[in-house]
Amino acid sequence: MRQIIDAHIHLDHYQDNEIELMMKGLNRIQCTNIISVSFDLASCKRNLELANQYLQVKPAFGFHPEQEFPSDSDVGELISWIDKNKDKMIAIGEVGLPYYLRTESRSFRLEGYIELLESFLKLAKRWEKPILLHAVYDDAPVVCNLLEKYNIKNAHFHWFKGNAATIERMIKNGYYISVTPDVLYEQEIQELVKIYPIEKMMVETDGPWPFEGIFSGKMTHPWMIHQSINAISELKKEEVTSIYETLYNNTKCFYGI
Repeated sequence: MRQIIDAHIHLDHYQDNEIELMMKGLNRIQCTNIISVSFDLASCKRNLELANQYLQVKPAFGFHPEQEFPSDSDVGELISWIDKNKDKMIAIGEVGLPYYLRTESRSFRLEGYIELLESFLKLAKRWEKPILLHAVYDDAPVVCNLLEKYNIKNAHFHWFKGNAATIERMIKNGYYISVTPDVLYEQEIQELVKIYPIEKMMVETDGPWPFEGIFSGKMTHPWMIHQSINAISELKKEEVTSIYETLYNNTKCFYGI
């Protein structure tokens, strides 16, 4: 069986007709579940609706860092809502630090985002929930510091990019990463796959984010994960059936599906 799980997708960002078609086709491509991450409070609510509508959808609730910082009242309302609905979520996410937003402005202030992330980390620890992270390049060591500070082990860095020292640190700490379809054509991701233990790896689409190469012009869809796994198999020089089984079981175990 070549079953898959999409470990990170923004299902609520698709059009309604796209969602319906995607969900109808999941069985055909042997995709048993998708982890749908949230962007803000409205996104959390929409993902909960989708999870109630489709059994395959497992929602994560959080605040995506690559956007304007929320007001205190918005943060309070979001965390209060998540608290009331924590038993309905599979993880806290997507949360992290705004690397790409910060590179657009030299005057950008990071402090509030770190404090907000700490709030989510404390909740993940208290509720014993996995945390799904947006933390790349220079931000990844900062997030590693925080994970170590709060002794959080169940951390998933989605679409990770970073230097060799950070990769070594993440491997030592047992953190998970997930690989997107750009593993077919991005050397940086290919090198990461070669280094990172397959036992700490998952696969994702981060849809509806678009991809290039053979995926150019196509709506991002979980079927692309099969292509990713073939690429991972070649990079790892391991039998593809074994790669399928390991990645699938990794995701099931990490998220308690």
